[in-house]
This record gives sequence, structure tokens and C-alpha cells, in this order.
Amino acid sequence: MAKVANQPLCDVCGNKQVKNGKTSAGRTRWRCKNCGASSTVSRPDITAKAQFESFHQWATGKLSVKETGTARSTFFRNTNWCWNLRPRLEATGEKHRYLMLDGTYFNGFCALTAYNGEHITDWQFCDREKYASWTLMLQRIPAPDVVVVDGHGSLEPVIRSLWPETKIQRCHFHIRQNIHKHLTRNPRTIPGQQLLTLIKALKDITDLTQAQKWEEQFLAWRAMHEQTLKARTYATENIGHRPSHVSANQTWWYTHLRLRRADSLIHGLLKKKQLFTYLSTATKDEKLPRTTSPLEGGINAGIKDHLRLHRGLKPKHAMALVSWHLYQRAENPKDPWSFVEPKHWSRKRVPKAVVEEDLGPELYGQHFSWEDGNGVQKGWSGNR
Repeated sequence: MAKVANQPLCDVCGNKQVKNGKTSAGRTRWRCKNCGASSTVSRPDITAKAQFESFHQWATGKLSVKETGTARSTFFRNTNWCWNLRPRLEATGEKHRYLMLDGTYFNGFCALTAYNGEHITDWQFCDREKYASWTLMLQRIPAPDVVVVDGHGSLEPVIRSLWPETKIQRCHFHIRQNIHKHLTRNPRTIPGQQLLTLIKALKDITDLTQAQKWEEQFLAWRAMHEQTLKARTYATENIGHRPSHVSANQTWWYTHLRLRRADSLIHGLLKKKQLFTYLSTATKDEKLPRTTSPLEGGINAGIKDHLRLHRGLKPKHAMALVSWHLYQRAENPKDPWSFVEPKHWSRKRVPKAVVEEDLGPELYGQHFSWEDGNGVQKGWSGNR
């Protein structure tokens, strides 16, 4: 290919070429004054940039392929190479005051995200939330002062291992959701009703004095219903119903198991000091988050909405779309075209290897041949 420049060189003799009109397609024709060879110069980089910009606009926007003004088959044929691109966040080493950590599932994959309240700081794709996947992401991030988490079992051990000095704040929204799972929204027992009332009061706590009073009320509730929490049911011949969680050879079980689980949840958070971290760690006039709602309701919900607009994608294509969606919400994102290299859009076709079959020796006279005149004969063949 001729050198891409204002005055390209001839592919035949290497001398400079001059403009010689245009082709029927409107492209500039170049002619060599030395040997007379004529050619046109293509700019695949300009074509690739136009294709990528069209793809990026569609992938990060709300328009359908039809609304872009390009035929669906043409659009995906021209932008097929764009699916191989993934934006990358450069490690800045910045330490954040707090981070919200959560995972969201889509198309059989999970996206782990870290959010500082304003921007996405990092993300990691995996099959599910587990120790290895959380470790892979958190080891790239400097330890913040506080992390807000939803209480997933595999995340806290990773934080304790990689960020031993970081304090944990459990999401109050997820705490209430778990309490509803144990007690339901309308508990039938008086202890359950009282505990649910205490949990609902968490949203009104704004200082450490109120938090201390709330903790005292919870401990008073535990002391008041200590016998209820320890009540047991023994397996006898007269018992009518055995709960589903009780094994066949079990001789007793706790009567109010769900109430005990709700109590253990709150008591465990108080012992680990993860219920009011947003108050105990905050400086004067500082407001730290106590829920992961900005991350779940903003970033993660946006992922689901974006994939709903572009439904029908393959899992790997959905992952690429989520990458661009998250990269847009990073701090100071670079120009998307900066991630493109010539190897992405070059289309060098590799010739197919021709395999010669060994047909073996020719078996003359042992097979049927049309050349012998032995085909099906039609028409009159003589006198009857």
C-alpha cells in the first residue's frame, strides 16, 4: 500500500505521485509521472474511527440501531471488530475516604463495583461474588478509611485480609431487608413487633447520643425476652408438626428460631461495631453514608436499564457494553478512541490451507462413467 501522506509514493518505482483527478466514487486518484502507474490511497484509520464512534455512541446511548440511520446488518458488520475493545482504568494510587462495594448480576456474569460516592473507581467481572474475585479487585485499590457493604459473606474476610485498618459500615437498607426476611413485615409475636419497631427507628439516628440510646433499648429488649429467645421445643410422640429445618433424629429445637436469627444479626453487628460506623468515624460536620443505595440505585440499576435497552446481546458483548457504561462514570475518562490500535480494526485475511486428498490408484473399468455413453437413453431407438 502506498504511504499515507499528502504526496504518496508509487508502489511500482517508488517516486512521488501527483494528483490526477478523482474516481467515480469521489476518491482522489494519484499518478506517477515516472512510470505512469495510477492508484488511490485508502485511509483505513479514518474509516475505523468513524465506525468506532458510531459504535460507541450506540453502546453508551439509548438509541437503537434503526435510529442511528444505518441498516442493522451493515452496522454490525462494520462494527464487529469494536466488540474486542475494553476500556481500562489506570491506577492512580488515590486513597478515598470511603468506598461502597457491591456486585450486580447480568447475563450469567457478575460485575463487582467500587464507588466513592461520585465516580466509579474500579470494577471486576466474575461468575459470582466469591473470595477470589473480590481479592482480585480490592488488591488494586488503596485501602480507604471506611467501606459500606451489604453483608455478603465472602467480602468481609477479604477486607480483613487486605485492608485490616479499614472500618466497615453495614448497609442499613440490607439490614432491614434481612430483618423482614426473618420476622416478616407483620410479626405475630410481641417480641418480634418490638424488634421491628427498633429496626425502623434506625433511619432517624443522626448522632452518637441517639445511637447509644438505641443500643441501650436493644439490650433492654434482649434482657426482657431472654426466656423467649432461649425457649425450646422437644420432640415427643404427641408433637403434631416438625419444622422443615429440623432433622428427623433431632430431639429438640429453638421455638422462635427466626426471632433468634434477627437478634443474632443485630447483636453481632453491635459487637463488631459495624452498625454506627458512619457516626463514630465521621469528623465534625462530615456526613458518611450508611447505605449502598447510591451505588445500587444509581450505577447498578443503570447497568440493568442499559442492558434492557440493548437486550438480546451475547454474554461477552453484554460485558463489553457494561465496561463502557462503567468507564463513562469514572473520574476523568480518556478519549475512547485512545484505546484503539491498528491491530483491532485491521482485517488481514489468512488464506485457507488447501488439503490434497489421496484418492488412491485409478480403478479403470471398475466404475460407472458418463463418458462411456452408458447414461439413460431417451427417445426412439429404431423399428419396433
